[in-house]
Amino acid sequence: MAISTCVFDAYGTLFDVNAAARNLAEEDGLEGFAVVWQQVATHWRHKQLQYSWIRAITREHVDFWQITQDGLDWALDVTDQADPALRERLLGLYWTLPAYPEVPEMLARLKAGGLNTAILSNGSPRMLEGAVDSAGIGPHLDAVLSVEDEGIFKPDARIYEMVGRRFSAPKEEVLFVSSNGWDAASAASFGFKVLWVNRAGEPRDRLPGQPDFVATDLTSVPEFAGLTS
Repeated sequence: MAISTCVFDAYGTLFDVNAAARNLAEEDGLEGFAVVWQQVATHWRHKQLQYSWIRAITREHVDFWQITQDGLDWALDVTDQADPALRERLLGLYWTLPAYPEVPEMLARLKAGGLNTAILSNGSPRMLEGAVDSAGIGPHLDAVLSVEDEGIFKPDARIYEMVGRRFSAPKEEVLFVSSNGWDAASAASFGFKVLWVNRAGEPRDRLPGQPDFVATDLTSVPEFAGLTS
């Protein structure tokens, strides 16, 4: 069955989650932070994901902005960088994370080829609106779907079901694209065609679902979706 709809995870897939810490580390007067910014970014992302999974399991939902703040607080504590001014700067930069360089052209090719395009993300609506507007990719998207409509985080199956309700597309017509191995595996188990964007060269997760395709960036998404030009 031909692909009719391409759906993307947001953070780490379309938007560079390391950019906030990396860009702040380049500012004058933050030499101490520059030494540990990579550790901060890694811890921040890991805790952000861990907290979302735990809250999904325990049904203690908060929106992703709260999760993002909580993850950052842990990351700053563990790296001895707990400073209110630093915290506020990092959170401010997170609202305007840049898209990866290949994203605008890739999305434009999908739209030119007649495919539906969407984001399906743990992000809150306001967070996603800020990132999409900052990256200038709104004109290339038909929908921005947030888990807040269901009140639970991925990989709960109810989140993947949102795609079918929005586009009336059978699972087999959906190409789901994520840089998160767990997300790719879960979407594959759900029944989507899946492209795992393995930017870091990581091994596959040992989970029941497995992606149909693997790539190092998003450049070839149109080809994986069946477009030839």
